[in-house]
Amino acid sequence: MFGLGVPELLILMVIIIILFGAGRIGKIAGELGSGIRAFKEGINEDKQDN
Repeated sequence: MFGLGVPELLILMVIIIILFGAGRIGKIAGELGSGIRAFKEGINEDKQDN
């Protein structure tokens, strides 16, 4: 994966948490999950209409 090992990924995660804060990252992840869930529901509804 882009030549990144575990230590590099950990450093990257720490930098992201410092920049955005843990609360903001949790909020973004929750919104992303809600969006994916809504997208899947929309696809399933479209399949049932046909």
